[in-house]
Amino acid sequence: MATLKSLNFDNSYLQLPEQLFQRLSPTPLQKPFLIGFNPDVAQLLDIDPCTVNPKEIASFLGGEKVLPGSEPLAMKYTGHQFGVYNPELGDGRGLLLGEVVNKKGERWDLHLKGAGKTAYSRFGDGRAVLRSSIREYLVSEAMHGLGIPTTRALSLVGSEEIAMRERMMEPCATVLRVTQCHIRFGHFEHLYHTRQHDELKTLADYCLERYFPELIGAEQPYLAMYQEVAKRSAALVAKWQAYGFVHAVLNTDNMSLIGETFDYGPYSFMDRYKPEYVSNGNDHQGRYAFANQPSIVQWNLSCLGQALLPLIERDGVMAVLDTYPNHYKQAELSEFRKRLGLQRQESEDEELIRQLLTLFAQQQVDMNRFFRRLSDFDGSDQAVASLMELIALPTAISDWLLAYERRLKKEIASFPIRRAQMRKVNPEYILRNYMAEEAIRAAAEGDFSVVHNLLMLLRNPTEDNDEFKRFSMSPPDWANGICLTCSS
Repeated sequence: MATLKSLNFDNSYLQLPEQLFQRLSPTPLQKPFLIGFNPDVAQLLDIDPCTVNPKEIASFLGGEKVLPGSEPLAMKYTGHQFGVYNPELGDGRGLLLGEVVNKKGERWDLHLKGAGKTAYSRFGDGRAVLRSSIREYLVSEAMHGLGIPTTRALSLVGSEEIAMRERMMEPCATVLRVTQCHIRFGHFEHLYHTRQHDELKTLADYCLERYFPELIGAEQPYLAMYQEVAKRSAALVAKWQAYGFVHAVLNTDNMSLIGETFDYGPYSFMDRYKPEYVSNGNDHQGRYAFANQPSIVQWNLSCLGQALLPLIERDGVMAVLDTYPNHYKQAELSEFRKRLGLQRQESEDEELIRQLLTLFAQQQVDMNRFFRRLSDFDGSDQAVASLMELIALPTAISDWLLAYERRLKKEIASFPIRRAQMRKVNPEYILRNYMAEEAIRAAAEGDFSVVHNLLMLLRNPTEDNDEFKRFSMSPPDWANGICLTCSS
């Protein structure tokens, strides 16, 4: 097993054109200290969690020291922010420390968020505050626990340094983000809009070799890669819709090439199902409302397709975009079938799901609590009553339940088997905003136990846990007053 000082770095990104990065070391935090360390992510890097030294972690991942073998850099990219192209983007507060190759041959990027100013910071201070860092540290593990593709976090480091946010002074922190890919749609947009087409091809070749090696031998490898990115993106947003997750800042520079949830900001899991729900207080036009996410992802794919036009015929790009709605529809049906305990594919499934989502919207149902209780549905009066407790107008669900019971009769699995299958995909616990807020408020008082407890709970969200049962209940009234913005 490796230690932080003996990681197997092999930094291939540095082979790319220098227009895509700036070499830069982290700016040290003032008196950094370790708050959280994720042993599951450590094992991806072959690090033995039992050998870690908190002071050493704080020193390396708080910016005081550079990891041996690390060659830090800030990535340059551009992108469309709220539908408007911005050529000035890049890693403004984070550094790609390098790429670690584990014993399985897997290559993992280590990215330190909150590492200080870069050439792309514009008017920012290059820091991440503890509030937003706690939210990213928790949600990346919560998403992984739900089976939703995501970046993950190895560590959360606090400090005595402060920065101004929302007219308040807040403590600074870093999160070490771990993923196999930090390439964004915006990397390609940067090279396309600056007409660096040779460099664009170099980047595409790099991505094919690193992320899509099985497509290199395709008749049109760049088109094949674009098709795969579109399929993965459709599958990802289908999972978001199935669990009521709102990304809130779906700019093209926040879109991962390999279809992972990326760059967490004012995200939310909806407490009540509202298609028009906007999680970001800065999104005044509601561009990134929950119901808009599938079409926004398609729009973002069109921006990527435009950037790839020097390598792909326009007809090919349009064909991929035309097939996206069907890929999304099939992925969405698959996700909801799982949540409903339906193993077979029947023609009436789409209408059954549509009616349920309409009911959710009309009654503003807590969808995740509903699906968890539906996992125990056996047709008994007690099971029906349990579901009706979650509906403002209980009789509104009667017809749907009758249709659901008829549909279940076409399934082979018995109730105990179906119940076990559904409980694996219908969580008892979801990271609601008030839970993250409780962790943030406790941390402000120097108590990080809520962060640790939530990380443990969200790692296995489908398992019952009597000690933290209150987190499976209806959110408190004060949760409605939580306001999130791009600084969250």
